[in-house]
Amino acid sequence: MTLRALVIKYAAFAGVAMLANLATQRLVLQGTQTGGHFALAVGAGTLVGLLIKYVLDKRWIFYDVETGAKNHSRKFTLYVAMGLVTTGIFWGTETAFWLIWQTDRLRELGALVGLSIGYFIKYTLDRRFVFKTPHKYPNLGHSSGGKNVR
Repeated sequence: MTLRALVIKYAAFAGVAMLANLATQRLVLQGTQTGGHFALAVGAGTLVGLLIKYVLDKRWIFYDVETGAKNHSRKFTLYVAMGLVTTGIFWGTETAFWLIWQTDRLRELGALVGLSIGYFIKYTLDRRFVFKTPHKYPNLGHSSGGKNVR
């Protein structure tokens, strides 16, 4: 896989997770937008997005085919730990946009900005600590000048 293909695939998967996150938030916020509902919506959206992104990243970004409950629980725990910092970026940005403008569109824009920054950082953390790929980009072969995986 080329770097370009990796970036496109990772961005597409991030987009899928973002849409699932925001759709979940909208479902939770239907009809009311109190502080408690906002916190519940952000938490539920984050959980849905996290689960989707883990499954996609594990198989299609890092090509991790290991199975078993022990393996999944260890990696998912590390994946979540790496996500705590990036989730703080996401939540902080989304909340700041909401507090400043108090509109759904700008809250969602803040979520997209925060998620985008967070995903960029998260890839590096996951590569290094969760899936432990040995090269700068997972599965990049060296026989073709480091440009293609297979």
